[in-house]
Amino acid sequence: MSVREGPAGQHRVEHPVSPRELDQYRDRLSRGGDAVDLEKWSGSLPAASGIAPRIRVGRNKWFNLLWLVPIGWALLLVAVAVAQELREHMAGFIERHPGTLPVSAAAEPGMPWWAAVQHFVNLVFMLFIIRSGIQILADHARLYWTRHSTPGKDWFRFQKPVPEDPLWTAKQDSVTLPKHFGLPGLRHSIGLARWWHLGLDVLWLVNGIVFYVLLFSTGHWRRIVPTSWEVFPSAVSVLIQYMSLDWPVESGWTAFNSLQMLAYFVTVFIAAPLALITGLGMSPALSTRIKPVSRVLSIQVARSLHFLVMVWFVLFIVVHVTLVFTTGLRRNLNHIYAGRDDTSWIGLAVFAVVLALLIAAWVAATPFTLKYPRLVQRVGSALVRPIQRLFQHVDATPGQYTEKDISPYFWHNGAFPRTPEYKAMFDEGFASWRLKVHGLVEHPVELSLSDLRALPRHEQITQHFCVQGWSGIAKWGGVSMSTILDLVQPHPEAKWVVFYSLGDGPSGGLYYDVHPIEQMRYRLTMLAYDMNDEPLTYGHGAPLRLRNEIQHGFKQVKWIAGIDFVASFADVAGGYGGYNADHEFFGYVHTI
Repeated sequence: MSVREGPAGQHRVEHPVSPRELDQYRDRLSRGGDAVDLEKWSGSLPAASGIAPRIRVGRNKWFNLLWLVPIGWALLLVAVAVAQELREHMAGFIERHPGTLPVSAAAEPGMPWWAAVQHFVNLVFMLFIIRSGIQILADHARLYWTRHSTPGKDWFRFQKPVPEDPLWTAKQDSVTLPKHFGLPGLRHSIGLARWWHLGLDVLWLVNGIVFYVLLFSTGHWRRIVPTSWEVFPSAVSVLIQYMSLDWPVESGWTAFNSLQMLAYFVTVFIAAPLALITGLGMSPALSTRIKPVSRVLSIQVARSLHFLVMVWFVLFIVVHVTLVFTTGLRRNLNHIYAGRDDTSWIGLAVFAVVLALLIAAWVAATPFTLKYPRLVQRVGSALVRPIQRLFQHVDATPGQYTEKDISPYFWHNGAFPRTPEYKAMFDEGFASWRLKVHGLVEHPVELSLSDLRALPRHEQITQHFCVQGWSGIAKWGGVSMSTILDLVQPHPEAKWVVFYSLGDGPSGGLYYDVHPIEQMRYRLTMLAYDMNDEPLTYGHGAPLRLRNEIQHGFKQVKWIAGIDFVASFADVAGGYGGYNADHEFFGYVHTI
């Protein structure tokens, strides 16, 4: 087959492909189910327990965080003893700084009804955001401070060291969580976990915006925003009083003490915005577009900081609930749930109802998700889709990385092709392999590997964002998708591009994915046949793989066999826009 230049620099191929050629791939697709089959989930992936969480100490030593339980208890006892001694010797300091600052008359006493509602709603969102976030972390149970995800360079993990298997995949490295701890608590259920996490994130952000507006449109902000440097010595005084087990005088109805004020301020004005910023820092679309930010806040730094923010929220909730129970339970609960400053049983009764509802929701979340995953997928998609669409139209520019940035290790992933057909092509160096490009195009074509190499070469050094959380930088060589579009000339009604793989998905049926046609014109969208100046290896998608840098890695189809231009993907397999969307309830757009 030969390729020649056409009018206006367009390429023409002399031997087109038959319209029937790509139907063979359509026939091998599978639809997926509408409920989770635990026995067949993700290719019957067996449960895999991790290990106790560890952090790196030095170069090769790891500290088991479970030791913090006895160590923390011992330190707490020492802190109480020290605080009691300090209280005796610092009586004058504590008298000068009792802990509660004078409050402006503009600050109304009590808890306004909207703050009580916000308190409850925020609690519900945070519990399930944290739970689903832990599930997402379990899909790659390692954290790094480098841009790369090189085994042995993680600073935190709750998984065993990576084995020597050269084709060990990130999916194999995932960890099983208890079903009522993670959400949904099923190994490699990151698709469903992300819908919970991102969908609730959107609601949490809306709730937060409403909270900010109400906070500053009333005098309530004065309760949690320090207006004097006196807050710091007063906070020290309060800490000594708490640690000495001789509680400070509580006046929460009129004003929080200085330590409470600082804790609320950090949570509302530092931790919450940082959760948003670090969350967006893990977005492939934004990271490849906003280079000044991504140079500093790489995906792995963002991921690590996001985890530490979650730790702060967990600690805040635990300490907050502990102090509510130990410093006057009925009065505190009346402040929060009854809007009154007394020791009646009303607030406790309301709290009991709220707690029962939270427990019921917590227990029901996993079985509900496993029984109605399509509903979770649709609701999550409806909540997240407006933001996904916004970032979907963000093109990325080249030149952010150089060869010195290439990762020393690039994780494998996906179900490797095992068919005799693929093995025969691999053994012959893909001499008989042909890329079939068909559908709503003016010139359907069939291209050999040598034909692709004869087309104008495109190279880029870019970062790969796996939806599981790992990342890596590689140099890709191949053909720009713009060149392919110029070659085949899609019809105006072609809105989507389907990429078919030579490999099956883990649950059976051919792997495929769908991309918007507009993204095929992006400067960093290409078909790669080389990786780091070498032909693609078996594990990384030989002979051809897609690179669309504003999308997550599962959409970068490997071992490509065919490309189909369509007006709609509603009749392609399950009609959800990709193998993972059909079988594991992902979305067809994953730019964040």
